[in-house]
Formats: sequence, C-alpha cells, structure tokens
Amino acid sequence: MEHANKDRSLVSKVMDGLVSGIVEEKYGAILPPQDVLSKEFDVSRTVMREALSMLLARDMLDVRPKIGTRIRPMSDWRMIDEDVVNWRFRAKPDPMFLRDVIEFRMLIEPRASAQAAARGSAAEVAAIREAFEAFRMIRPGEAGYQEADELFHTRIVIASGNQFFKQMAAIIRGALSTLNPVVHDREGLWESAIASHQRVIEAIERRDPKEAEIAALAMIDYAAEEVGGRFSAEPPARV
Repeated sequence: MEHANKDRSLVSKVMDGLVSGIVEEKYGAILPPQDVLSKEFDVSRTVMREALSMLLARDMLDVRPKIGTRIRPMSDWRMIDEDVVNWRFRAKPDPMFLRDVIEFRMLIEPRASAQAAARGSAAEVAAIREAFEAFRMIRPGEAGYQEADELFHTRIVIASGNQFFKQMAAIIRGALSTLNPVVHDREGLWESAIASHQRVIEAIERRDPKEAEIAALAMIDYAAEEVGGRFSAEPPARV
C-alpha cells in the first residue's frame, strides 16, 4: 500500500512538472521520448508512462505513429476536469481565452444566482453573505482578497443546487484568478466591484431570482468591458 501511494505521488509530481513545461512552452510541439523524460524527472518509465496516460485521457496529448507524443492546443484540453482547469489557467492569458472565460461566466453565474435566490437554504444564503462581508473588508493586493472573492462566487454556485453548476466552480475560480488582477487595479474599480457584489447578495437575500440574475450579469459586464479595453478585444456579447 505504501509503495502504491508513493507511485501515485510520483505520478502526480511528474504530471505537474510536465504541465509546467507545456504551458511554459519548454518542449515545443512534440514531447521528448519517454526514456528522455524519465531521465529528466528521475523516475521509472512505468511512472512516466502512467503520467503521460493521465494527460492523454484529459485530451492534452496525442500520440502519432512515427511522430511521437504531440501536445494538443489548449483549446482541446478537457476543461471539465478540475486539474486541467487549474493547469490551463497557469498559462499566460490571451484575448480570445479571456473572452471565452467571460462568456462562460455570463452563461453560468447569472443563472446560478437566480437559482440561489429561489432555492438556496437559509444557511447557504448566510454563507454567501459571510463571504461577501469578508470580501468587502480586503482591498485588491492584500492577503486573502482573491480567496474571499472566489469563496463568494463558489458559494453562490453551491447554493444554486445544480450539480452541473457545482462542477463548473473550478472554472469560475480560475476565471477570477485570471481576471481580477486585470480589472481591479484601476482607481474606482474596486468600489464598483463591492457595489456589484452587494447588489447580488441583497437580491438573493430578498429571494428575488430575476433581480439576482440581472445583478450577476451586471457584475460580470464591467469586467468584460475592462478586459475588452485593456486587450483591444471586443467585449463578449451578452447572452
């Protein structure tokens, strides 16, 4: 059992190292042969083979005869997988990726907010309020700011009661970690963020699904406009 646990730990460590190399464009388009990678990571070929198979299962790699192990475009990666989500958000964001992230939030968060208002338990709504109160006490750049914002959004998704939305929480957290440094470093934007978050929680507390949905969409809109202006890309169309 101890040996098996050690192997699993090694596989996870190798996977993490491979992903770091991929997102940092260390390997180019084709990974080195397995024996070369095994020596690089100082692990057995069995461990390396299992690590590569895990990435293959997540649609991150593609084995081609006479070519080798090709690194697939990040747009092909299986984003529903939480590990893949975390790895994808390590890479430097590009305008199209930021657009896609915001469009995803526009689809999920407003509806989740409406459902949280309609079906969230008293304890779940209180937890959202608790997360908001923590968030409003911390300014961007201070310790705990990112975690507080992620907790607010995650608790809304949980309160929606939708099991598929809950599976999307990792993408929302990754989106916030990418977008927050972009949208909260200008004067006045933090105050706008506080006001928009407050509007959402107050609508949820009033059990007003329609207003909660509208407020959540408005909360995302200002981020979309800021990202569009900052990266010279068209803001995502409202859905």
